[in-house]
Amino acid sequence: MNNKKQISKYVAGDMISAITSWYLFYSFFTEKYPGPAISHVEPAESDYYFVSGAILFTAFWLLFLRMRGFYREPFRRSRLKELGASIMTTISGSLIINIILIALNLIPGELNIYFNCFLVLCYIYFPLSYIPRLLITSKTISDIRKGKIGFNTLIIGSDKKAVDIYNEIKQQIRSTGNIFTGFINTNGNSSCPMSAVLPNLGGLERLNQIIAEYEVREVIIAIESTEHDKIDSIINKLDQPGIEIKALPGMHDILTGRVKINTILETPLIHLSHTFMPPWQQNLKQIIDIVFSLSAIIILIPLSTVIMIWIKLSSKGPVIYSHERIGKNGKPFRIYKFRTMIDNAEKNGPELSSGNDARITKPGRFLRKTRLDEIPNFINVLKGDMSIVGPRPERKYYIDKIVTQAPHYKHLLKIKPGITSWGQVKFGYAGSVDEMIQRLKYDIIYLENMSVFVDFQIMILTFLIIFKRKGV
Repeated sequence: MNNKKQISKYVAGDMISAITSWYLFYSFFTEKYPGPAISHVEPAESDYYFVSGAILFTAFWLLFLRMRGFYREPFRRSRLKELGASIMTTISGSLIINIILIALNLIPGELNIYFNCFLVLCYIYFPLSYIPRLLITSKTISDIRKGKIGFNTLIIGSDKKAVDIYNEIKQQIRSTGNIFTGFINTNGNSSCPMSAVLPNLGGLERLNQIIAEYEVREVIIAIESTEHDKIDSIINKLDQPGIEIKALPGMHDILTGRVKINTILETPLIHLSHTFMPPWQQNLKQIIDIVFSLSAIIILIPLSTVIMIWIKLSSKGPVIYSHERIGKNGKPFRIYKFRTMIDNAEKNGPELSSGNDARITKPGRFLRKTRLDEIPNFINVLKGDMSIVGPRPERKYYIDKIVTQAPHYKHLLKIKPGITSWGQVKFGYAGSVDEMIQRLKYDIIYLENMSVFVDFQIMILTFLIIFKRKGV
């Protein structure tokens, strides 16, 4: 499967539909409601309005569709869900376009004219954009059902239940595109029932190596759902991004509504992998990160200059302190902060600080209380290593210690670390591994409740901490 090629099909269809929609809308608009800006223009000017409008109109729709997540998971699409998403996107996008046209004084202020233009744009754009999308998605679904397109699938489980789920999926009326590469042996017995139907690829200790080696895109956990400890352990081991994780449900899962299906012909499974935020919120979060960080760096230049002079005059050493932290998907990066400790404070190895730490300099105590030492973190945000809001990044040395006691810490590595977090707002700086683990529960809760609204709340609370100088 080629994701980029598939996405390019959708983009090409959306470009053609946007240009065609603009032509029809512009023709209707100029003929029925010649607005003040284009009522008596020369032909050359009319061409300029049309061409520039077509470019901006097309760019708007492509950007808007990307923000709404239309170009994610190009091979896992539901026509029914896509219909609903297309209707809502058409309405909201057309509303924004009409507001822009009114703001530019291209649509007269009368309510009936505005409403008619809005309806016409919806009626024109929806069928022209949805039909190509429907055709591409239908062809993809057809190819999946015929076995032309598939997802390399790994089963975790080795007993009768694993065999049953394998047979059930293979005997479905319509294929869901699962291409089974083998199974993970969970009981260590070489003569297990699954050996008769699929190759044994090894034990759980080789899980991530197997996923990478066989380019696995879907993992099915086929063990008893009552074995929560084992399921949690498996999920904690799965650190490969972009993997669809499903599990065999028990009656408790069914009764509590955890079993979701896209079609009644599918085998009912629990979807354990999910996006933490809707695509449009993820894109909005990224825009906020860039705009906020760039603005903060520019606005805080005078203050940063004063801080750098203060640090330089107070003690020897560099003004900016940098060391390696672990970011999204376990990728290391160098974090930047204003130095708050004496030079070579960790010459004997990594050591966490506390409120009365003698290594902290006089300006350092003030900077930590006001969180101003983290101003250089905005550079990390612009580089894409961090976000404004997210769990604080840690060093690998401490992550290895945390994981031995709290394996679920690995879930935090699925998102970008942040300058501030709910854990830091609620708990503050951690002075030991035990305190890091106590703070972890807040970050895990944030992970499961991520939204732009929650981010704004955390940012407001962070500002209050700064103004009240309640940092550690």
